[in-house]
Amino acid sequence: MSRALDRVAGAPISWGVCEVPGWGYQLDPDRVLGEVAEIGLRATELGPEGYLPIDAASLRELLAAHGLALVAGFVPAVLHLEGALADELVRVEASADLLASGGATMLVLAAATGRDGYEGSAELDADAWSALARGIDRVVELAADRRLAVSLHPHVGTVVEGPHHVERLLERSPVPLCVDTGHLMVGGSDPLELVRAVPERVAHVHLKDVNADLAEQVRAKGLTYHEAVRRGLYQPLGAGDLDVPELVGALERSGYGGWYVLEQDTVLEAEPERGTGPIRDARTSLASLERVIEEVNAAATG
Repeated sequence: MSRALDRVAGAPISWGVCEVPGWGYQLDPDRVLGEVAEIGLRATELGPEGYLPIDAASLRELLAAHGLALVAGFVPAVLHLEGALADELVRVEASADLLASGGATMLVLAAATGRDGYEGSAELDADAWSALARGIDRVVELAADRRLAVSLHPHVGTVVEGPHHVERLLERSPVPLCVDTGHLMVGGSDPLELVRAVPERVAHVHLKDVNADLAEQVRAKGLTYHEAVRRGLYQPLGAGDLDVPELVGALERSGYGGWYVLEQDTVLEAEPERGTGPIRDARTSLASLERVIEEVNAAATG
């Protein structure tokens, strides 16, 4: 693998593996991790709670069998409801323990609404925003005890979704961001504008390309998020409406040194034949990103 891609990781969601009940056919971990490694990646995110082994030794053994390092994990939690916080922190703590024991360095936090799935939206009042900020602080503290950083992931169907949510989060909490280009665009934000405005707040990147027409239909409530993903909301890098070269260039010029996690969320109806399905798009995205990073590096060296 090119040294330009030493900071690129895969994610099970690109193979249709999702925590949402009834999302779609779920491929087994050996196939997913095997295909992550097959396309040339050497690192991955964890995937949904319980998808990979929750025993630290078994997790390390499985990752090592595929030659993969663990870089991060996505952890949704309800942090704005005082009555739920204690139980949620117990669950977050268990995830942090697993991530740390598996060798990860980043806990990717999402501010969940408390509903299953990511349909609909929620608005917090001033008190709930204060509670959310305190909850995030608690997660940052417990993660730091395990030598994990935390980044907050603006995400469709959570309490931090649209541009006004992101703006308020930046004002109310010092937590760094996981810039998920897809979820930002679906929520109505411009990810390029965001990374240019607050590059110092970017700690982790989920790199998705997006069909802007389908994203607009989700925002207008004409299409559910799940159905939009099923129809191809997310595309291989270079095939959608995200300006990937400009975004990666802006991040690299700002001094961003974190991971780029390739994510092309998909919904599988059944298990694809070997060599087909998500691996094809993942390979296309990786090749596209390699070209972009090499062009950015060439421009930086004159």
